[in-house]
Amino acid sequence: MAKVLFIIAPKNFRDEELKEPKDVLESAGHECKVASTTTEPCTGMLGATVTPDLNVSDVNVEEYDAVAMIGGTGVFSIIDNETIMKIFVEAKEKGKVIGAICAGPLIVANSGIMEGVRATMYPNDKYVEEYKELGVNYVKEDVVVDGKIVTACGPTAAKEFGIKLKELL
Repeated sequence: MAKVLFIIAPKNFRDEELKEPKDVLESAGHECKVASTTTEPCTGMLGATVTPDLNVSDVNVEEYDAVAMIGGTGVFSIIDNETIMKIFVEAKEKGKVIGAICAGPLIVANSGIMEGVRATMYPNDKYVEEYKELGVNYVKEDVVVDGKIVTACGPTAAKEFGIKLKELL
């Protein structure tokens, strides 16, 4: 079975965007780990507390089959995190499955690996414009798969996001 890494912000990640895809993947037998910029307990926007398995600085992309960026307003506190962006660049170079949901796709796009990719994200006009400026071919859909990259618009698409990740694994 596959190993999947979910990356969350230390505060205000979107609870269900982590829980629902993780549940889908784990029930299919895949192993899931969570990373953040800290290994201290992280708090979701709806109050969930998650203690990451590892710090993003300790991630070895080679160990994972997929890497996914979880959304929520906390994304904006780590939007320019070089370590997280390097994880996605390396994942792309190594042919890994890449996922991003809600505001999470902005970090992945900031890494430079989504130019020309057909993708979605949370439909906020300001951030969609930023997304397009980064070369992303934005489409307003719940979940979009382009090659090995899966993007989703937000919490209402969290389960379908997990299902698409599972299908690619």
